[in-house]
Amino acid sequence: MLMLQQSLSKTWSSHIWLRLLNDLEKILSNHLVSTTILLAVQLTPRRWLNLQEYQSKKLMSDNGVKVQRFFVADTANEALEAAKKLTTSVGGRPRQQRSCLLLREDAKEFVLKAQILAGGRGKGVFSSGLKGGVHLTKDPQVVGQLAKQMIGYNLATKQTPKEGVKVNKVMVAEALDISRETYLAILMDQSCNGPVLVGSPQGGVDIEEVAASNPELIFKEQIDIMEGIKDSQAQRMAENLGFLGPLKNQAADQIKKLYNLFLKIDATQVEVNPFGETPEGQVVCFDAKINFDDNAEFRQKDIFAMDDKSENEPIENEAAKYDLKYIGLDGNIACFVNGAGLAMATCDIILLKGGKPANFLDLGGGVKEAQVYQAFKLLTADPKEPMSTRPGTFSVTADSPLLRPSTWRMQPRSLWPAWLRNDSFVLTP
Repeated sequence: MLMLQQSLSKTWSSHIWLRLLNDLEKILSNHLVSTTILLAVQLTPRRWLNLQEYQSKKLMSDNGVKVQRFFVADTANEALEAAKKLTTSVGGRPRQQRSCLLLREDAKEFVLKAQILAGGRGKGVFSSGLKGGVHLTKDPQVVGQLAKQMIGYNLATKQTPKEGVKVNKVMVAEALDISRETYLAILMDQSCNGPVLVGSPQGGVDIEEVAASNPELIFKEQIDIMEGIKDSQAQRMAENLGFLGPLKNQAADQIKKLYNLFLKIDATQVEVNPFGETPEGQVVCFDAKINFDDNAEFRQKDIFAMDDKSENEPIENEAAKYDLKYIGLDGNIACFVNGAGLAMATCDIILLKGGKPANFLDLGGGVKEAQVYQAFKLLTADPKEPMSTRPGTFSVTADSPLLRPSTWRMQPRSLWPAWLRNDSFVLTP
């Protein structure tokens, strides 16, 4: 337990653990699930579904949330044609969807966004030499020229591997003037055992920076999942975000629609940054990020059918076939662990002692023999992860900071080898 607590630090592994806790707590907090059923539930590691921005915006638009007019293109010519379409009226949109879009008869400016599942696109760099994955222009021809330097090239950001991620699609959207930007998110909060509204009047920037520098500007509303969001909560959040007069009611209405969407699609997070207002007096969701509860795939088949695995490493897709949770990292020490908590603690200890894990691999509690076999095949196929093939042994190269097996069977501390029981955790031969 101590090792698990140590792993809950400000590292990438903490986020993975909290997401696992959220999935479990959603099951436990459901009053309709009996004790008998709970005992039969077997949680297996899953790859969490994340949608591209354009897919999230379509879901929002289809559910009454106001977004910009946009098109998606996978060639430079399609991007050019999309920009030309935006200079005309809404056209072929169904009438019931038109009220959910912020429309002008013609777009005066366009925003072109590379579509990848990573943040920091605006400051990213393409392998083509183009700087920035988000561009503004008033010329449709420039849209096509920029798209030509995006599509088919890798975009590297602070959240991607060093080599970046290949861009297969771009989103061409109507660029609207923003008179004010705020931040809004709905997420599952483990400490509250349910959904929470999180907002800030400072939007358009990293919310982590706002929380660190101005924590008084972060507002929260805990929602009773059985009662749903109350009008008073939506109004209070709208007011805390700085919306006044008619805009307050409009913002509250959008907040309620976002919450209804959150429940309808079994999301674990709906984040809008910026959640802004235009000079014309409209409240708009200018950006969208939605994460989903993969345990609800059986009733969200249409959404999960949109899953784009093209950005995954082939090894991650192969692992998913066998319900193995694999995340590739940059190190050379392989980790093969039964249990997410121990896996994260192992990675943290390796980093603490100067090593670099090559992967996160969790077999889960209900692992079968075939899954263990496939897991070893995955690890031995990765050139970064040298290991022996002797049964029961998992070793690393002689030049590694860790000259011991990098995973162990969980036993009482008294049964651990002396070198592991050492409180200083100095791993020596």
